[in-house]
Amino acid sequence: MRSLAAFRNFPTFWRLLAALFVALSLVGCSSFGNMPDETVGWSAAKLYSEAKDAQAEGIWDKAAKYLEKLESRFPYGRYAQQAQLELGYVYWKANEPGSALAACDRFIKLHPNHPAVDYVYYLKGLVNFNEDLGLIGYISTQDPTERDPKAAREAFDAFRELATRFPKSKYTPDAIKRMEYLVNALASLEVHVARYYITRGAYIAAINRAQYALKTYPQAPAIEEAMFIMVTGYDKLGMTDLRDDSNRVMRQNFPNSRFYKDGLERKTAWWKLW
Repeated sequence: MRSLAAFRNFPTFWRLLAALFVALSLVGCSSFGNMPDETVGWSAAKLYSEAKDAQAEGIWDKAAKYLEKLESRFPYGRYAQQAQLELGYVYWKANEPGSALAACDRFIKLHPNHPAVDYVYYLKGLVNFNEDLGLIGYISTQDPTERDPKAAREAFDAFRELATRFPKSKYTPDAIKRMEYLVNALASLEVHVARYYITRGAYIAAINRAQYALKTYPQAPAIEEAMFIMVTGYDKLGMTDLRDDSNRVMRQNFPNSRFYKDGLERKTAWWKLW
């Protein structure tokens, strides 16, 4: 009641000004919520042309909007199919990796035999690969033992699908190189976690993680350390037979291993070794 009385005591000019301000604010909000769609009446060709212009200018959110409208208004025909093909890349450039992956999966499902489906598999791999930066994007700010390498594994799966189904694709050579990198990264992550467990006395967990790395990534450079972790773990547990077996296999495969001299201590971060 006091606020109402105080308002009534304001000079007439100020009361009118306040009322006008409120009215204009309400009109402005109403108008904003009902802004006309500039694309109403545009043809499929016009929408696609504007989307390409937006891409050329690097206005990715605008390009995505035009491609979305194109697909929804003209769901059939070459323009709609082209919009579906390009949306994954546009979403990715607009920093929307989730939408990009969804667009890739949708295109693969709708057009499994499309001449450019190899590109979509490659794009799907790239989105996941860059999402995780090959497992080392933010390794310095997060404990690797707490990280989920889901993106790296999904990138590997997409690249593998590409290389298997389209061995002659122009994208396959690069996909294979990225797969090799991912194998090394994933193996190194597993070994890093195994070493983490060793330093904390969780020897069984360390051995299990090292064994997983050996079985899953047998050709990766990190396998040398995985084998030494197994030798160390079995030794700490007093399981001499298993220790000797692991040691024999390691000496056969890595007779001059530096780990026999240096142990598990390192002066260089593990992700900089390969």
